[in-house]
Amino acid sequence: ENIYKFDAWLHGIRGWHGELISDAAVYNYHKCLKAILQRALRFGIITANPYDRLRGEFSRGERDTVDYLTEDEMQRIQALELEPGSMIEKARDLFVFQMFTGLAYADAMAFDLKKYRYENGIYTYVGTRQKTGVQYVSVLLPPVVDVLKRHGWRVPQMSNNRYNYTLKTLGAAIGIPRLHSHLARHTFATYMLSRGVKIQNVMRMMGHRRIEQTLKYAKILTKDVQEEYERVANDFNF
Repeated sequence: ENIYKFDAWLHGIRGWHGELISDAAVYNYHKCLKAILQRALRFGIITANPYDRLRGEFSRGERDTVDYLTEDEMQRIQALELEPGSMIEKARDLFVFQMFTGLAYADAMAFDLKKYRYENGIYTYVGTRQKTGVQYVSVLLPPVVDVLKRHGWRVPQMSNNRYNYTLKTLGAAIGIPRLHSHLARHTFATYMLSRGVKIQNVMRMMGHRRIEQTLKYAKILTKDVQEEYERVANDFNF
């Protein structure tokens, strides 16, 4: 009974972006509590794990649509003049880095330019996502290079909590209150698809395990996805 009440409470939580947290987030909370109860069972604190009687009751769920920034919003964030070296500038630059690489927070924090191959003026790297172990392909587009140059060719470092808190403050100031770290990754995928990059290539850039994970981004776009990644590179005058 208490687990059902916990589930109802979770569905009322709002995230950094001000919206109700996703089914996937709710599922993760249940997964953590289940693990704690399993540990309590192992040490004899309880006699049974109630989750064992609720198999299949709580699912991860799948969202048909995702939030992302428009190109106008992307440009507004890039154009902000912020105090050099300030926490808010670091958060903005980290967001721009994610927005044009598609890297999740953990992978962005592990960025190392030495791992990238530099050829014909382009930095490329084939890595493995820390969270899932799935391979991804990363190319450093000009906005990313600009961020790295400002920070000594390193990614600005900050905790995930501090990062999201600062983004929330930044978003409120510029009229985009839904800013949060994962929004940058969503924006990268939709931006690439809108620029004509094939969905199979976006899948590799994002490090998705299944094409279905990438298809949810295509659903929100009205343009045909027909051209290759090089079209985006040409837009930046590579």
